[in-house]
Amino acid sequence: MKQVHISDTGRVLTISDTDGAPMRFHAIWLRDNAPDPATRAPGNGQKLITIGDIPADTIITRAAISRDHLVVTFLPENKQVEYDLAWLAAHAYDRAEEKTPGWTGAHVRLWQGGAELPVADFAMVNRAPHHLRDWLSDLLSHGVARLTGGPVQDRALFQVVDLFGHVRETNYGRHFEVRTTVNPENLAYTGLGLQAHTDNPYRDPVPTVQVLYCLESSAAGGENMVVDGFAAARRLSQENPDGFRLLSRHCARFEYAGDGDTILRSRRPMIELAPDGELVAIRFNNRSCTTLTDVPFDEMEAYYQAYRHLGDIIDDPDMQVSFRLEPGECFVVDNTRVLHARRAYSGTGTRWLQGCYADLDGMRSRLAVLERDQQVAAE
Repeated sequence: MKQVHISDTGRVLTISDTDGAPMRFHAIWLRDNAPDPATRAPGNGQKLITIGDIPADTIITRAAISRDHLVVTFLPENKQVEYDLAWLAAHAYDRAEEKTPGWTGAHVRLWQGGAELPVADFAMVNRAPHHLRDWLSDLLSHGVARLTGGPVQDRALFQVVDLFGHVRETNYGRHFEVRTTVNPENLAYTGLGLQAHTDNPYRDPVPTVQVLYCLESSAAGGENMVVDGFAAARRLSQENPDGFRLLSRHCARFEYAGDGDTILRSRRPMIELAPDGELVAIRFNNRSCTTLTDVPFDEMEAYYQAYRHLGDIIDDPDMQVSFRLEPGECFVVDNTRVLHARRAYSGTGTRWLQGCYADLDGMRSRLAVLERDQQVAAE
């Protein structure tokens, strides 16, 4: 049997029962989250009032449980509102949590070398919504996923982006070419390996999704490699807590000035935390990291030691997962989390990939719609 109690002269409401811990809610929070049609639009749930429309002296005068709902009366509006008890339980904020800086959400699955990363068939995810839902869910939890069996044709990567969002155009265009010839006449088409990195850290905001799609792959070597940047940051925090603090507290600077019409700069930490300590992004790209000027003199040497330590973790084979892309295959990465690289080539042959950028918000939106539709169908 659930019970409700009003305290603090109407500013706090407590729901309790014999099965769980009490849940406390502030009157202002409940009023702001009222689901009635005068407060929120029935169609999209957006608020129809501003915070200034809610009286600053809002209090609760009456509250009662009616079946699976809480009925509350607010003054000075004398407004009665019903809340679904299951919704209140799902959104309860009355919890004591000590979170260590660098914590990640429950949906995030950290991984390292030897992990089996998500892979799906292009035709299946293109045809069946539940397969697309599962692939997107795996991609967002791991930060990377592959597709196989796609068309071997120019700009097929746009069909991948169409599964979940929109292409983000940059100064490189809607897509870019990655062509390599082993033993080339022109060193611009080199087969040298690349260190694991996140792309475009000099942009603000950074592109949050990258797609790399293979069209040719006849050269020996050149495997793609990925590293979970969140797992690397977690390891740094365990091995070098002070170094983790330095890389998350102080901003690095990134710059790209590759042509006469483009100069891109950003100022962000290599390890980015939310105000509550959640790990939200990694920016690691030695080629684009420019002069560091935002670290105090007394901490600069220690900062560089932490920078080197993070680089050593990223370069550790135990952190890396490698795979070879064949024509018609691609991989998609969360560019705020997963670093990618390419191993060197040998022998003869060519390699042709096309790449483009998209954004996580579109991917999350697509997944949320698929999950909602599945729930509606189940009901």
